[in-house]
Amino acid sequence: MSQTLTPENREKLRHVSTATLTTALFKRGLRNTFMQGPRRIDAGGPAMVGEAYTMRYIPAREDLDRLEAFKDPAHPQRKGIESCPPGHVFVIDSRGDPRAASAGSILVARLMRRGAAGIVTDGGFRDTPGIAALGIPAYHARPAAPTNLIRHHAVDLDVPIGCGDVAVYPRDILVGDDEGVVVIPAAIANEVAAEAHEMTAFEDFVMERVQAGQTIVGLYPPTQEKTVQDFEAWRKRNGR
Repeated sequence: MSQTLTPENREKLRHVSTATLTTALFKRGLRNTFMQGPRRIDAGGPAMVGEAYTMRYIPAREDLDRLEAFKDPAHPQRKGIESCPPGHVFVIDSRGDPRAASAGSILVARLMRRGAAGIVTDGGFRDTPGIAALGIPAYHARPAAPTNLIRHHAVDLDVPIGCGDVAVYPRDILVGDDEGVVVIPAAIANEVAAEAHEMTAFEDFVMERVQAGQTIVGLYPPTQEKTVQDFEAWRKRNGR
């Protein structure tokens, strides 16, 4: 299957949970796909789906990381904001250190205006009330007012990184909801999207039955033929 995520499967990923996706990935032997730390600033917004465009930080060093560094248009943080492709998620490896901001509201606003699908760091963001008001999906560990130069030195763009203790390769697919962010390897993103879509339909059917008082025995997982038949009938009635 093509490594390019189809528009149809991109849309499917907007309507499945990270919980469902981690199960679909687990079935394929992938256990470490959910980022530890990053949480959404503006909970309740639309889902985040996009290819990864990455940046890597190393620890700052006082002789290099001064405010004058931002005057250089080739500074990786500034360059990354201006080069992240539309529809992609800007993913920042901050080594899990939220003591200084990985970015702030001005850079995130520019990223949004350029058509990015979201921004993720395992560090922190500054100006978080302003970022929340922008409406772009933004995930971080916690707010951090100090500038990134205090703790972080940006060195690489569009390379394999770690974020939230998960490996992220350029063009992997990131999906974010109010629980957090999951990373889907690009090579299997289309098949995972299709399967997760089917899983979501079944989970909706199960939830309806459980709320009506039915036992989960034989229902979840579906170990009885009647469950399968009832699900197919439910799908026809509900156009799923």
